[in-house]
Formats: sequence, structure tokens, C-alpha cells
Amino acid sequence: MRIFDVFTPGKTPTYTFVNDHLLEKKQAFEDALEQGGMLLNISGPSKSGKTVFVKNIIGAGNLISVSGAGILSTDELWLRVFHVAGISIDSSEVNEQNRTETLGGSAKITGSIAVVKGEGAINVSGTTGSKSSSTTKEAIDYLQLLIKELKDTKFVIFVDDFHYIARETQDDVARQIKEAIDKGVKFVCASVPHHSEDVLRANADLRGRIVNIDFDYWPVSSLRKIPERGFKELNLKADSRTLDALVSEVAGSPQLMQTLCLNVCLELNIREQVAQPTDIPVSVDFYSNACVRTAVTTDYSSTLEKLQDGPKTRGTERIQYRLTDGEVGDVYTILLQAIALDPPNLHFRYAELLDRIKTVCENDTPVGSSVTGACLHIAQLANDGQTRAIMAWDAAEDILDIRDPYLLFYIRWNKSKN
Repeated sequence: MRIFDVFTPGKTPTYTFVNDHLLEKKQAFEDALEQGGMLLNISGPSKSGKTVFVKNIIGAGNLISVSGAGILSTDELWLRVFHVAGISIDSSEVNEQNRTETLGGSAKITGSIAVVKGEGAINVSGTTGSKSSSTTKEAIDYLQLLIKELKDTKFVIFVDDFHYIARETQDDVARQIKEAIDKGVKFVCASVPHHSEDVLRANADLRGRIVNIDFDYWPVSSLRKIPERGFKELNLKADSRTLDALVSEVAGSPQLMQTLCLNVCLELNIREQVAQPTDIPVSVDFYSNACVRTAVTTDYSSTLEKLQDGPKTRGTERIQYRLTDGEVGDVYTILLQAIALDPPNLHFRYAELLDRIKTVCENDTPVGSSVTGACLHIAQLANDGQTRAIMAWDAAEDILDIRDPYLLFYIRWNKSKN
């Protein structure tokens, strides 16, 4: 048995599949599918297991999964569906026709038809044959073709990342989804929490026709079962301290847990089930190496570089502070080091940030307004160029929110830090 079959980041797991905490959601999902005429809307943070949840219930063979990323029109979306489903949409039609004409009488010929000097009249008689072909493209109503092919079937269209669809296109997509649902086509949409109402906002007529299933990051008890089951399959023994550290490190993400466990095995130079029970080292160095190896696969290097530099200064150099590690740094360096401290956390209240900053700084610390300003700026810089918000600063509540566990992990374990 290979480690890649046991720990499967990005794929539906078999040996490490855990759904005990999702049984109520699973029942609600199945009931809505059986009822029919309903749009299932799955909402949850990035890397929280939404896609695996849907695939496990519907079955990979019955799922027509497409992404909303880059969709600028309804036709583009349905063409993606047809491609995944293997539905032919060739509308070319070749028409051939033979024509025989009899020419007679006088014909006036000039220019390129015949080389004649000057201009005059000649008598022409006889027959000529011709064969022509033409290709006709008929206009296709993609929505009606979709309904025709998929209504009242076992297939389910899964539009992942609905919020990535261009805002100006979402209205048309929601309207057509409603019509398709009315005709018996099954739909599931997925989005992140702060875009969970995009489908409803795009078409208010869907109100009362949507079943919302909300996800959150996984509880400790469920996350812990992934390494417990996986390491057992591979004949590896993990100390409870190692399991606790793994659970804490992944900040609720089952996908990140799969990745980290896989890299623990690779750090041990183990790629398949071992014959004899083998202990996983408890040493700090081993654990750190496994985490650094994992951080390479979660590359946020360009984003982190922007956060470390902060916004461009306008002629005034930032104040430098002496840090407990012997280095000096400005408020942005200090803030990122504070975020990277133990224990891992995705949500930081202002008071907690200040406590962490005191740990990072040797004596003097940045003033409160400098800290809150830096929080606002790193959130803006983090989201620059992203298709989704990966960090947010709530000025009203003074909360810094990291919305991707992979970003937090990279801040904590990137090579430049270690």
C-alpha cells in the first residue's frame, strides 16, 4: 500500500475518509436531492472539505463538476458542462447540390471572365454543371440542450466556486439554473462564506428553492482521525504529542492535514506500508522539517514578500524596533512574526495581537494606530491579485481574519523564516 493512496490531498480519500461530524449535513443533502426542485448551496471556507463531501454523496461517476472561475457568460458555463459530461454539440450541417444550366443567346463578356480585347457580343449555347457545398451553423439554445440531456437523470451539475463567475453574469446563470431545476435538472453550487448568498442575490425568485448547507473548519476530534487511521494503515505509530501538534497546525483544514501527514511519511523516507511497526520521531527538528517540506507545496512566497515589504513609503522611513531574536524590524515584520507564533490561529483580536507583538519585541513596540493600520494594509496587499479574499481586517471589531489555512501555514513555515 502506497502512502499516496492513504493520504490524498486534492483527491477523495478512501483509507482516511472521515465524515462522522457531517452525518446531519449528509442527510439534509440527500433529502433535498430526493425531494427535487431544489438548489443545494454549499457554503464553507476554503479547504474545509466541501468538494469531497459532495463527491462522496453523489459519486464521482454521477457528478458533472465545473468551476465558476473565468466564466463570463452562461454559454461558457454550459459548454464546460457539456465537455465534462461528454455531450456532443456539433451543429455543422453540410449541404451539397448539383446544378445544370443551359446558356444561350447573346452574352456580353468583359473583364476577367474571358480575355477579350475591347467589348462586344457573342453567341453562347450549351450546358454547364456545378457542384457546391456549404456549411451551415445553426444557433443553439444551450440551456434547452442542457435540460433535454440531463433532466430526470442521475447526474448532478456541481458548480464549484460560484462566486468566481463574473458578477454581471451571475444574474443570467441563476435565472437559467432556476429554469433547469424546474424542468428536473439537479444542481449543487459551492462558495465561500462571505459569498454564500451570491446565488440568491442574483435571482430572488430562488428564495424558498434553496437548501443551504453550511460548512466550517473541522473540529479537533474529526481532524485527529485522519492521521490516526492513515498511520495505522501504513504501520506507523504516532505519539499523542505528535497527533496534537498535527491537529493544531492545520487550523481546521482536512486537506492541509492530508498534505502534512503525507510529508511526514516523505520526511521519514517511507513511501509504502512498512513491514514492522515504526515510530514517528517526536523530535522538534523532525516535525519542523516535515512542516517546511509541506510549506513548499503551499507556496505563497510572492504574497508574503508583499506583506513583509508593506505599502510603499512616502519619503518617511518606518520606525525600526529591536526584536527578541536579535534582529530589527518595522511594524510589518513584527506583525507577521506575531501571526506566526504558537498556537496557530486564523482569527486575531486586537488585544491578542498586542500580546503577541510584546513577545516579538525586545522593549518598545509599535503604537496601536500603527498596528491597526498595518493590519488593514496587509489584508489589502494579501488580496491584491487574488480571485478571492484570503485575509480581512474588520475595523469595526478590530479582528484580523486569515481565510486560507494554507496562507497561515506558509507564514509560519516558509524557508525564509527557518
